[in-house]
Amino acid sequence: NGSSTTEFLLLAFTDTRELQLLTFGLFLGIYLAALLGNGLILTAIACNHRLHTPMYFFLLNLALLDLGLISTTLPKAMANFLWNMRTISYAGCAAQVFLLVFLFSAEFSLLTVMAYDRYIAICKPLHYRSLLGSRACATMAAAAWGSGFLNAVLHTANVFSLPLSHGNALDQFFCQIPQIIRLSCSESYLWEIRITMASFLLLSWCFVLIILSYVQIFRVVLRMPSQQGRHKAFSTCIPHLTVVSLNFSTAMFSHLKSPFISFHTLDLVVAVLYLLVPPAVNPLIYSLRNQELKNAVWKLK
Repeated sequence: NGSSTTEFLLLAFTDTRELQLLTFGLFLGIYLAALLGNGLILTAIACNHRLHTPMYFFLLNLALLDLGLISTTLPKAMANFLWNMRTISYAGCAAQVFLLVFLFSAEFSLLTVMAYDRYIAICKPLHYRSLLGSRACATMAAAAWGSGFLNAVLHTANVFSLPLSHGNALDQFFCQIPQIIRLSCSESYLWEIRITMASFLLLSWCFVLIILSYVQIFRVVLRMPSQQGRHKAFSTCIPHLTVVSLNFSTAMFSHLKSPFISFHTLDLVVAVLYLLVPPAVNPLIYSLRNQELKNAVWKLK
């Protein structure tokens, strides 16, 4: 049972030492890119008083979440590749699951809050400062982090209360809830469907709120008489929409396909996409079309 399991065996990509080192180098490059990009955004926003606005406050929180996400899985995976190991302790696996669910849930909630921020800025600009004051922003950010924490407690407690009877080998390079459920002696497919449905409901709720916000935004923007005004409004929305599309598409595909489709290579590709790509790419997406942020980053050099 769970109490007799002291460690789990993570997936080894390959037994060839050269390929292990190549994978280590690839993951190290992605990790350093994420650290550099998100670190620059954090420093630029913290040091530049012109960026102390609600939009950049939420972007700072997003950068923190991205750093946490990629740091939860990659360092352990890289250490295993470098030292030719596969093990992770039971407590370490539980901590990894908790942090992943916590940070993912908080990130999707925060993306929803950021859509609301764009809705107020474009549709109700005269009420922007009153509706999104410092206290309101702090409350919404705390709600996003708090909802992620509560979701993580419930998921982690449920999953690690299951008795394990099918060994301790996980078919993934990090601890993933569906992989742990499959080691259970109970009706694992029912548990997997329940976990999937719970994740789907959270993602769907966030997604619907974001869509509703942008429907209102596009209605207002398309009615603007000034082409310059429309361009400015769209330029602040496109990075957020791109990040939302990237995060939701990979996460929804990963969670929805797991009870019914399980191909080894496909699982690995999807895991890399939704775990590693967004934290490394999000800073680039937000920086490319944001002149204020680019100027602030250049001032750091």
